[in-house]
Amino acid sequence: MTKTSTREMSFRDSVDVMFEQAAAHLDISPGLKEKIRVCNSTYTVRFGVRLRDEVHTFVGYRAVHSEHTEPVKGGIRYAMAVNQDEVEALAALMTYKCALVEAPFGGSKGGLCINPADWDENELERITRRFTYELSKRDLIHPSQNVPAPDMGTGEREMAWMADEYHRLHRTDIDSRACVTGKPLSMGGIAGRVEATGRGVQYALQEFFRHPEDIKKADMDGTLDGKKIVVQGLGNVGYHAAKFLSEEDGAKIVTVVEWNGVMRNPKGLDIEALRQHITENGSMEGFPGGSFEKAGSTGLEDECDILIPAAIEASIHMGNVDKIKAKLIIEAANGPVTAEADKVLKKKGVFIIPDMYANAGGVTVSYFEWVKNLNHIRFGRMQRRQEEARNIMLINELEAGGMAFSDKFKADYSKGSDELALVRSGLDDTMRAAYQVIREALADKPELEDFRTAAYFASIRMIADNYRSIGL
Repeated sequence: MTKTSTREMSFRDSVDVMFEQAAAHLDISPGLKEKIRVCNSTYTVRFGVRLRDEVHTFVGYRAVHSEHTEPVKGGIRYAMAVNQDEVEALAALMTYKCALVEAPFGGSKGGLCINPADWDENELERITRRFTYELSKRDLIHPSQNVPAPDMGTGEREMAWMADEYHRLHRTDIDSRACVTGKPLSMGGIAGRVEATGRGVQYALQEFFRHPEDIKKADMDGTLDGKKIVVQGLGNVGYHAAKFLSEEDGAKIVTVVEWNGVMRNPKGLDIEALRQHITENGSMEGFPGGSFEKAGSTGLEDECDILIPAAIEASIHMGNVDKIKAKLIIEAANGPVTAEADKVLKKKGVFIIPDMYANAGGVTVSYFEWVKNLNHIRFGRMQRRQEEARNIMLINELEAGGMAFSDKFKADYSKGSDELALVRSGLDDTMRAAYQVIREALADKPELEDFRTAAYFASIRMIADNYRSIGL
């Protein structure tokens, strides 16, 4: 993918600039503003693991941005580009994101400088367990202090290893499973967690299209049905967002941008088939349902209604921002638009749904998983059958009075809510409520001008209120 210009500010600086733009509209002291902005602490660890008959040293990080409420929350990524500035910027975004969606967490983030493809599964497990040990020694993984989750390069497998290693180290901690989220269902995970961030992107877009004023600002009309969408990155987030939007909302995914090229189909790509092709072949090349071009990230510049950058930071920068044709950008990745490019897009009239809101589905469902682990009971277990019995009783009574219903309606209506249904309902409610918080901030202070600044404003205000309540 195209690299961002070296003249542009770093990802961390971009987050700070966006923070300052919003904080300038708040009536808080310079000291409190600085307390909210800075990262509280960052732990760097270098540990050795004997692999392939020699000792390999690995470098890892865990940044804690804000402890205005605990535990702190944030993913752990495995990538060679992981560095202190990156994890501190991501930790800050987590703080603001959690405040916006009212998840009771401070922000944290971690990473390990490693290319997972360089190691087999057994080796990765040994590395992950040792990293967990190093974090645990300093309470940087703990159900009530610091709760990691999956991120780039990690998933359910790594979270299972971490949870198991933590339990081995803390045998008497009855809440040990709550030390991480994003676990497999068999280890205390929650239904809907894998799809959560992509599902949250879908719910965010659905909420956008409920507001005619916002649709007009983006120079669009109608609904999601038939809208042309470009997706960058068909990993977990991009895949689920594209799948749900095309299969459930009628949108057309006309372009998918991946690391080695672009796949296009003006009539709409079959996302499930494309994902299966990538799984089997390691690349989009050769997929029969569209035309492939080895053209890096140029697909971002395709004509479309909606652009979903769901890959890496700084995908849209000063080198390509003038070529972006989308009317609406929804940031499924963290920091896909640089601060400089953001200014250009605003001048062009592009409507941006910012990352701190758009990709908050992951931490929202992680919150549900954490609560499930602490309660030691799955959602729906106590009320599902009671709901079914009540609904069946209502249908029977109405039919006895002469009304008639189809078998499908009766089956759908009488079904009680299971864990997945409750998780999706909770996520939908969270995304709708957070969207309203942003809109209300803009209504109260029109000078905020855009959704990103309004989202930062609302989050910082909530955090400031929290600090004030404890005497700062």
